[in-house]
Amino acid sequence: MKQLNWITTTILVGALGALALGCNLSKTSSNSNTNSPSNDNKTSNSSSSPASNAQDHSKSAAPAPKPDIAGKYNITGTNPDGAAYKGTMEVIARGDVYQFRWDAGSQYDGVGVQNGNIIAVSFTTGSNGKGCGVVDYDIQGDGTLDGKWGYWGTNEMGTETATRTGGSSLVGEYDATGKNPDGKQYKAKLTVEPAGSLYHFVWSNNSDGVGIKRGNNVAVGIGGTRCGFVTYQVQSDGSLDGLWGGGGSDKTGTEKAVKQ
Repeated sequence: MKQLNWITTTILVGALGALALGCNLSKTSSNSNTNSPSNDNKTSNSSSSPASNAQDHSKSAAPAPKPDIAGKYNITGTNPDGAAYKGTMEVIARGDVYQFRWDAGSQYDGVGVQNGNIIAVSFTTGSNGKGCGVVDYDIQGDGTLDGKWGYWGTNEMGTETATRTGGSSLVGEYDATGKNPDGKQYKAKLTVEPAGSLYHFVWSNNSDGVGIKRGNNVAVGIGGTRCGFVTYQVQSDGSLDGLWGGGGSDKTGTEKAVKQ
């Protein structure tokens, strides 16, 4: 893999190097009423962000089990400039979230949340992904964003539902309501703006991130330009088909991960 400068390319993940949530994901904290996906509210005992509608499955078929993505992978990919890379990746279950470690010439570390066959990851260079968070939204037919989110340093997910109040397609203004992993609810305003082929997400709690849309799903990495983001689709053979990028750039790379 060609090692790119993380700051200049914003997505040195050019190899999504070894995402080493090296240390155990510890809990992050958040305040109850104003938090949304934000890296400002992390302590060892709680976490912060979004809310989902509880579903009653008593009168419907049980949902299909989520694909098991934990394991070791061989990876091949391309950087945003087209240069090829290869390496290895390890995915480790950590409660509600996943630890991602890459080793592809450099080490990378991050946190991922699974939403059906989609896994969204936020990562950075080095041995831990401190300061990085990730949100994965399903885009509903009426434009509502139904999301799951997590931060490096916690083993639990939060949820968020964002209802569009203006704009069209993904771009626009939203009223977001969410639930932190500790069960406390919050409200926030969310604005989504185009950023080349990507999207810029800004929450009213001074959090912001960059997202990549794939069909009716959008994965958003939070944490500033130091944090990149990946959206993987789980294939029928268990491999992961990924697109990735980073804050400060509208270029994307690709990655294929095959279990060893």
